[in-house]
Amino acid sequence: MGNNRLAGKVALITGGARGMGASEAQLFIEEGARVVITDVREDVGQETAKRLSPDGSVCTFLRHDVTNEADWSAVVDEVVKSLGQIDILVNNAGIFERGSVLDTSLEDFERTMDINVTGVFLGMKTVVPHMVKRQKGSIINISSVAGIQGTPGFLAYGASKWAVRGMTKGVAKELAPLGIRVNSIHPGIIDTPMLQTFEAAGEGVRDAVRTRIPLGYEAEPIHVARMALYLGSDESAYSTGSEFIVDGGWTA
Repeated sequence: MGNNRLAGKVALITGGARGMGASEAQLFIEEGARVVITDVREDVGQETAKRLSPDGSVCTFLRHDVTNEADWSAVVDEVVKSLGQIDILVNNAGIFERGSVLDTSLEDFERTMDINVTGVFLGMKTVVPHMVKRQKGSIINISSVAGIQGTPGFLAYGASKWAVRGMTKGVAKELAPLGIRVNSIHPGIIDTPMLQTFEAAGEGVRDAVRTRIPLGYEAEPIHVARMALYLGSDESAYSTGSEFIVDGGWTA
């Protein structure tokens, strides 16, 4: 069991059906939070919520397309209605696709930006009015090391993650006087279903990528979840508008 670092808090985590989102949800629950996970993967999301909270007392699932403003309004209204508040928003939902400037289609670029950027914008836009009423809250935007340095071969993904980093900084300054903190987490290579993109790139690509990590191994979702826990807790009360890098030294 945890140390109740999130006791009394309510967290909304997008993309929570699997991977980092599910790991964040599990850790948050262990630390005393009530959690709502959302995702477009309805069956997997329901299974994850049931696994984390068989009686539904500390974790529930809502189907949610983060690119849809009406979905955001419905989700936030439901969370506030059922749990009374939202203390932590983790904008975790995202997609990861390969493609250089020459072989990225407009359709693929726009899809990546819709999910990875518009989804984060809508999340903040929808949740912030509620947090403003309470004069407190922590928003955690999941970016990437691709939002710290150039990433050739991942044009749309890199553009989206730099955008998340930039939005985080601007909104953090807007909301600081209102007691709301906004930070970004920048994972490196994490062992999640997204990593299959490297597998699909050809034999040996994943091993080649691993050699660029000074610590010598890929992170597990729990490594990112622990950073999110810190940012969601009151321990990080004086941190806002900052990048928190979880990459094993990749960008050092």
